[in-house]
Parts: sequence; structure tokens; C-alpha cells
Amino acid sequence: MLKKLQKLIADRRFVGGVLLALQAAAVICVIAFVSLSWMWVYRMCTILSAIIVIWLIRKYDNPAYKIPWIVLILLFPIFGGLFYLFWGNTPFNRNRARHRQRLRHPDFSAVPEPPASEEMAAALQRYTRGARYIQNESAMPVWGDTATTYYPVGEKQFAAMCEALESAQHFIFMEYFIIEPGKMWDTLLDILVRKVREGCEVRVMYDDAGCLGTLPHSYDKYLCSLGIHAVRFNRFIPTLNTYLNNRDHRKICVVDGNIGFMGGINLADEYINERIRFGHWKDTGVRLMGPGVANMTEMFLQMWEYTTKDRFFDRDRYMPTVVRSGDGYVQPFYDSPLDDRNVGETVFMHIINRAQRYVYITTPYLILDNEMITALTVAAQSGIDVRIITPGIPDKKLVYRVTRSYYQQLHRAGVKIYEYRPGFLHAKMILSDDDVAVVGTMNMDFRSFFLHFECGTVLYGGETISEIRDDVLDTMGLSRQIDDEWFRSVPWLASIAASILRLFAPML
Repeated sequence: MLKKLQKLIADRRFVGGVLLALQAAAVICVIAFVSLSWMWVYRMCTILSAIIVIWLIRKYDNPAYKIPWIVLILLFPIFGGLFYLFWGNTPFNRNRARHRQRLRHPDFSAVPEPPASEEMAAALQRYTRGARYIQNESAMPVWGDTATTYYPVGEKQFAAMCEALESAQHFIFMEYFIIEPGKMWDTLLDILVRKVREGCEVRVMYDDAGCLGTLPHSYDKYLCSLGIHAVRFNRFIPTLNTYLNNRDHRKICVVDGNIGFMGGINLADEYINERIRFGHWKDTGVRLMGPGVANMTEMFLQMWEYTTKDRFFDRDRYMPTVVRSGDGYVQPFYDSPLDDRNVGETVFMHIINRAQRYVYITTPYLILDNEMITALTVAAQSGIDVRIITPGIPDKKLVYRVTRSYYQQLHRAGVKIYEYRPGFLHAKMILSDDDVAVVGTMNMDFRSFFLHFECGTVLYGGETISEIRDDVLDTMGLSRQIDDEWFRSVPWLASIAASILRLFAPML
């Protein structure tokens, strides 16, 4: 019992949660005391809440985000307005966050060949607008002559990553949401340390909030002591602030600028099924070899500069030096929460809206705004074969209830829903018509589309898309399709509870 208590107290998640709860309680108590002691304060808080509600209604913002705040403010007019003023999506908070972001325009002149935007436009004209949108908003162009490899499970990508890291001669960049000691990370760390001794430049970035339960507080210092350049993104400080929501959810690994990995796979044992938590862990990733890796390298360098304020003035030495034969085109891209451009969601909706035959989606979480629901339902009602695969065993039961609350609306519109029976499906992909696919880190939920730093790789044409399609179809074969009988088995109280949770889904 004593050991469990000590373990609980040592857990940064528990300590941080307690401190945040105490801060929130203290703020509420102070406001309540002052409001009850001085009636004019009560009236001013109420008037402020009313003004903020009117401002939210008029504000050009996603309704999925506005509605929960409006409900909370109306339920608690004394506290709600003040809470939103200090911690909501206000101009003050947005400007405070945005001023820290100074991303330079990428320079790809050192890449052995120019981007292939015009070639891709001629080959796949239907996706030209989407590719141009990504390039305009994130400055990440389309590349050809890049070999692509798809990994249907984390175990296969892990083996490929080890081989790639062993081949490193100049530098290694790794940026991940979760790192946890175990077979996977210990193996990779041994390689990284050995490469440092051989003279390679090794940089590791991890999200501090994502690693609260997996790494000690000063793990970045430990990595630095090994010769690795390490940094924690958005250090977790248990204070009430909006920055806690802006997490680095990206997973990027770059070796010598010529090999790049991206996908849903973090560096922890459950991702390679070495540790079983929620049945079989189904995840996916993609490897690029050639000029297309330039986008991944630039994304990493930009995030490193943003986090550390360091500057890379000689970026040419990190650019790709080889050209590989590839039968399609690639466009790695990123999405940032510090602007008004929801690049990830827009890319998904562009694919859905351009579909002619089918759209297949895999996602661990399904928390949709009205725009995405409309895009999916209109596609299905137009005769497009729209299918979505979600986990059969959840990792977060509360979020899982919200995910299931969207089934009925989508099902009625003709969208086919599947749940992966062997375990937890963590793959984040969308593909359509055998000629376009995205493999990345973006869940189909509010956090990924609006709050997190995310990334993905768009594949245009090529045999790799066929491999992704076959894997998705195989995954459907292992899944249960949600039908009318399933809906009849859902208790009505559970359905009501899920609907209430769905109202506050953007805050989960």
C-alpha cells in the first residue's frame, strides 16, 4: 500500500492534476467570496459573462469550440466569463502564443532536384488544388523521385528504423509525442549513443506533457549527458494556462536528410506489441527515401528553432543528397495550432470532397465538427463508399463513448463504421480512389485538427497506395461492422450520457 502511494505521489500526472485542481478551486472560491461580499462585483461578473457570450456568438470561430464555452458561461455566469477571458480563445491569449512563432520560409535550393508540383499536376490534376493549398499554407512542396515504403504494423517500422539509424553518417533527428523506456526505446537509444561516439549529430525532441507518465522530469538533461542534443517541447508547468493544449503530437525521424519516417507510431513498447495493453496494437507508418525527406527535415528544424530559439543558418547540409526512383509523388506537411489555418482538416475534407469511388479512414478517435460531418455524410449520400475504422478496445473509455456517439448520424447517412476487434487501432490514415492517401499523426478529432502540432505525408499515385488499401481492407476483415442491431443494443441512458459528453467533446 505504501509503495503504491509513493508511486502515485511520484507520478507527475497525479501531482500536476492535483495542483491544477487546487488552482481552479482557489480561483472559484476567491471569485465566489468577492461576489457574495460585494454585490457590484457579482453584477459586473454577470454582465461580463453576457458580453462574452454575445461576442462568442458573433465571433468567427468553429461552433464546436464556441458552444461548450457558451453553455459553461450560461450555467456559471459568475465564473464562466472570467475563465474564458483568461484561458479561452481570446485575442490576448492568441497573440501571446503567436508572437513566439517565427517560422522562416524554407529554402530547398540545395535539394538535388526541384519540387515536382507541375509534374504532379499533369499526372493527377484532380488533386492539384489540394497540393497547392498545402504548399501555400505550410510552404511544403510536392516531390517526385522519392521511394516510399508502407508499414502496416509498428514492429516492421521499428526494424526499418533500427537499420536506418545504424546507417547514419552525419545526423539523426527524432521528434516524438511519447518516449518510454523499454525494448523499443532502449534499443534505439543504444544506437543513438553509439552514433554520437562515431561523430554523428543527434537531436531528440519530445513532448513533455505526452511523456508525463513515461519519463522523469529531467530526462532531457540525461540525454544531453550522453552527447545527444535533447529538448522538451512545451515543458509541463502545472498552472492554469492555454499552452497545455498545444502539444507536439508529431512523430518524425530523419536520417542524413535522405531517409524519413512518419506515422502514428510513438517510441514505446505497446506500439510494437512488445507490451500488451489493449489487445493487439494496430498502427501504421511510412518511410520516404529521396528529395521528399526535405519537407520532414525542414519541419524538424523549424520546430527546434521555435522551441529552443536556436537558429540553423547552414540548413543546406541537412538537405537530401540522393535521388531514388518512385512511381508517385509525396508531400509531407505540418499543421500548427498557432494560426487560423486548419491545414490537416482541410486536407482531409479536400480528399473527401474529390472522391469519385471510395474514401477509407482509420482513426483511434472520432470527434467531429459540423464541417467534417457534413463532408462525410454528403459524400456517402452521393454514392461514395465511405468507411471508417475505429478501435474495438479503447485506451480512453470516456473519449470512446464520445466516439461512438457519432456512429448513428453517420450510419444513417450511409457511412459504414467498423470496430477493430483484435484490439486498439491507433493508425491515422485516409485514402481514396487508389490514387491519394495520407499517413500521419492526425486523429479525426478536435484536438488534432485545432489544438496540436501535427504532421502527415500525402501520397499521390504509386503502388504504395495500393498496399495501404489492401491493408485497410484486411483490417476491415478483422473488424465488426456497426449495424442496426448494434444500435438497438445500446442502453438509452448510455446514449443520453454520450450525447452530453459530445457537447463538451472539444475540451476532451
